[in-house]
Amino acid sequence: MPPETAPAADPANPHKKTRARDVESWPTLKRFLPYLWPKDNTPLRRRIVIAMTLVLAAKAVTLALPFAYKGAVDAMSGTASEGLTVALALVAAYALGRFTSVAFDNLRNIAFERVGQVASLHLAEDVFHRLHRLSLRFHLARRTGEVTKIIERGTKSIDQMLYFLLFNIAPTIIELIAVGVIFYINFGIDLVLATAVTVVAYVWVTRAITEWRTKLRREMNDLDGKALHRAVDSLLNYETVKYFGAEKREEERYSQAARAYAEAAIRSENSVGLLNMAQSVITNALVAGAMAYTVWGWSTGSLTVGDLVLVNTYLIQLFRPLDVLGWVYRTIRQGLIDMAEMFRLIDTDIEVKDKPGAPALIVNRPTVVFDNVTFGYDPGRTILNGLSFEVPAGSTTAIVGPSGAGKSTIGRLLFRFYDPLQGRVLVGGEDIATVTQDSVRAAIGIVPQDTVLFNESLAYNIAYGAEDADLARVEQAARDAALTPLIERLPDRYATMVGERGLKLSGGEKQRVAIARTLVKNPPILLLDEATSALDTRTEQEILGTLKRIAQGRTTIAIAHRLSTIADADNILVLDHGRLVESGDHAGLLRAGGLYAEMWARQANERREDDTAPAEAAE
Repeated sequence: MPPETAPAADPANPHKKTRARDVESWPTLKRFLPYLWPKDNTPLRRRIVIAMTLVLAAKAVTLALPFAYKGAVDAMSGTASEGLTVALALVAAYALGRFTSVAFDNLRNIAFERVGQVASLHLAEDVFHRLHRLSLRFHLARRTGEVTKIIERGTKSIDQMLYFLLFNIAPTIIELIAVGVIFYINFGIDLVLATAVTVVAYVWVTRAITEWRTKLRREMNDLDGKALHRAVDSLLNYETVKYFGAEKREEERYSQAARAYAEAAIRSENSVGLLNMAQSVITNALVAGAMAYTVWGWSTGSLTVGDLVLVNTYLIQLFRPLDVLGWVYRTIRQGLIDMAEMFRLIDTDIEVKDKPGAPALIVNRPTVVFDNVTFGYDPGRTILNGLSFEVPAGSTTAIVGPSGAGKSTIGRLLFRFYDPLQGRVLVGGEDIATVTQDSVRAAIGIVPQDTVLFNESLAYNIAYGAEDADLARVEQAARDAALTPLIERLPDRYATMVGERGLKLSGGEKQRVAIARTLVKNPPILLLDEATSALDTRTEQEILGTLKRIAQGRTTIAIAHRLSTIADADNILVLDHGRLVESGDHAGLLRAGGLYAEMWARQANERREDDTAPAEAAE
């Protein structure tokens, strides 16, 4: 569903959740209703109509059954010869009615099942679509476990919401009205008023206690999400935990969250007992009073034994759905809470948006220009300060500088993960803020420093560069990326699973997969974001050779830490504190004796120290 205006956050605490009463009642229900009655799906709406018809038919049969029961009992009160046939017929009708009611209920479930599943599917698709369009800022700050839990609870809740609203709340209201009419006709206004007062008291007590339980449940959900987040975060960083021998520390962090969840769960579940006892007192008081009233009427001759059975049967039938009213109310209330949490995800502002009617980027000459770009991730902390440079088509431009100079930020702006605060980024002469994001990203390939792979096959990860890539294209890209020797050693070849985040591959192997993936994409512009800085020297040289081959005929931007890897670049840009302080080729920058020459000399000294260390150790 399209997002609506999100609830205002507390300025003093932007992460504080708004009160459930404000966002989880009518506004949430209003956004939920289109999933119940989809405008563009006539077969689904027809199923809902059939299901509701079966609900009414089942309820009509259920309301008629007590009269058959009463008739059988009254027939048995007379002589055996006179009442036998009538009693047997009424007993048979009673049994047939019970079967018919069960049949209608199950046919209703069969008709409705697709409605619930399709509604859950559409909601899940809407959330997943929205999450992929949220900004990089959101995903860098997110807690994966908690987001996953919110989506899981929210999508599951819609099926329950549909079921209870249509097949519990609505039929119960119909039955309350029908029983009131029957009691008025057969027993007068006194029993109707007593029933009405009892039902009102029952609903009030149920709602009051359930509201209290809802607060406990919300606390339990928050702690559950925290425990899951800590578990997922720890397992994703398994190697780091091992490096620092922090297993006990991680176990203690998880145990703290799990223990807090357990205590909250105990409080929540204990409150169920209080609710059940309060409900039982109210319902049994009415049953006792109504039956005593019927016995008194029997003693005066105004009522029959069958009337006692009639009243008792109707009250049992009436309170059967009311007995679970607390559970239904809690489920619906919790469903509203879970869906409100999910709708808050959907309502999260999309920081980078395409302009309405924005055209696709067409790159005739793959140039890249930063025109007086100013940018910072947080207010008051500027990363790039009026940065301007141009990368000519077909050239290789390197970007270097000390840590924190803003090198990686250039890549994020180029892919339009963020928009500049001032200035423009142009690709092929077009301001990327005026064209679609998809077309911008389609024109740029990247080999990142940390290549993250999907827990799928090698072929899947290589082919991820282009949706239409076939096996021949994948194999050619693997050959060009020098992956063939590795693949030939693997028993499953291209079907080899790489493990979560590619952990089954070495750093160099993952980099070659990233290169192959980019070759499959075949973009005119290539971004190398410190693509070899995490590799050993031998692997680095092998990867550099491959990168030079794939950079031929493309516009290449190489962000580098080790200056030796970009010494042959056509142009080198030197950044410091987000400003361009030097530019030129390697030889010219060394002659200038500025920041680049200083960085080159420092790295050369470090290399000499590394080379002499083994010899000194041998002596």
